[in-house]
Amino acid sequence: MRLWHEELIHLLPKNQLLGQHRECCALRGNGWKKKHKTVDYVFSYSPYHLFVYHLLVMEEMEKRGYNVAAEWKDKNYRGKTAEKYDNLEEEITGSPIYKEHNSEYLAECIENLEKKGIHLKV
Repeated sequence: MRLWHEELIHLLPKNQLLGQHRECCALRGNGWKKKHKTVDYVFSYSPYHLFVYHLLVMEEMEKRGYNVAAEWKDKNYRGKTAEKYDNLEEEITGSPIYKEHNSEYLAECIENLEKKGIHLKV
């Protein structure tokens, strides 16, 4: 499980983009606070940050012609089996949304993709 650096979202191939959507859905739902070394940092932020990141992924999906279930655009929605938030507090998020998504992380993500045979023009 990995959240790609947000600067790469618009460059991700179809499989990685759709996989990112699934991972965001899982993390927003019952996966919230379930330890995973690659994404543990997201749990030190409000779930609202993940919602904002997920919006970037969904916007890119729609630009490419994919349909996104409208429920996921609700900040309180957490999937079919997880209890909705009562009223998730909105927070101002910067860019990057996660401070961990720095230049070193960007290079790490690019290297990870290259190992998979995916060469992006960044």
